[in-house]
Amino acid sequence: MKRSFIWFQFAMLSLLFISCEYFRQTDDRVVVVRVNDSYLYQEDIQSLIEEDTSPEDSAIIVGNYITRWATQQLLIDRAELNLPAAQQKEFNDLVENYRNELFTNAYTEAVVSRDLDTSLNVEDIQKYYELNKENFVLNEDLVKLRYINLPKNANNLDEIRKSFRRFNLKDQEELSNMAIQFRNYSMNDSVWVKTKSVYNKIGPLSVEDRERLLKKSNFMELQDSLNVYLVYVNDVLSRNEQAPFDYASATIREILLNKRKQALIKELEKDITKDAIKNNEFEIYN
Repeated sequence: MKRSFIWFQFAMLSLLFISCEYFRQTDDRVVVVRVNDSYLYQEDIQSLIEEDTSPEDSAIIVGNYITRWATQQLLIDRAELNLPAAQQKEFNDLVENYRNELFTNAYTEAVVSRDLDTSLNVEDIQKYYELNKENFVLNEDLVKLRYINLPKNANNLDEIRKSFRRFNLKDQEELSNMAIQFRNYSMNDSVWVKTKSVYNKIGPLSVEDRERLLKKSNFMELQDSLNVYLVYVNDVLSRNEQAPFDYASATIREILLNKRKQALIKELEKDITKDAIKNNEFEIYN
C-alpha cells in the first residue's frame, strides 16, 4: 500500500513536470533574465532601444533596466515573504479596485463620449448663470487691456505711442501692419484676463503694482533695460466682485456638460444591469 502511494506521488510529479515542459515549449519568447519565478523577456526590452542608438549606449540602457527590474522583483518577493498577510491582502484589494476603476472608467468614457451631445445654446448657459450668480465670485483680479512690448531704440516710438493711446480703427490697422517690429503685444482689450498673466507678460509690473494696474481707462508706459511697454487698461474687476457672464461662461459650459455626462453614466449603469437580469447574467440570492 505504501509502495503504491509512492508510485502515485511519482506519477503525479511526472505529470506536473511534463505539463510544465509543455507550456514552457509553447512559449516561444526569449528569456533574458529570471528572478525566482519572474521572467524578463527580450520583447520587454526591445522598445527601450531606438534605431540610432549606438551598441555601447544600448548595452548601458539595457543593463540599467535589467538591474532596476531585478531589484524590484527581489524586493517584491521579499515583501511577499515578510509583510503580514493582512497587509498583503489590503494591497491586493487596492490593486484590484484600481484595476476595476481603470476598466469601468475607460468603458463608460468611451460610451459616453460617443453619445454625449456637446452642443449648448447661450440661453442655457445664461439661465444657469442667472440662477447661480452667487457661485461665480472672482477669487482674483481681472483686467481688459492692450499692450505692446518693443525695443527702447525704436525710431517710430512717438508714432506708435500716439496710435496706441488713440486706438481708432485706422490706428488699429496701422499698429497691426507694423506688429512685426514688436517683441510682444496684444490688441484685444475686450477680453477679461487674469492679472497674474499680465505680470508674466509685462516684466516691469509685479503684484506690488496692483493698485496702479487696477485703474480703468489708464495708460502706462514702463521700461526695463532693453524694452518699452505701452499698456492701456480698458476695464477692471477686483477679486470678490461678481464674475462677468463672458468670463464665467466657459466654466458653466463644463458644469452643464458634466451634468449631461453623469446622467448618461447613470443611464448606462441602469441599462446594463437591466439587460444582465433579463439575460440571466445577474442574479441575487436570498
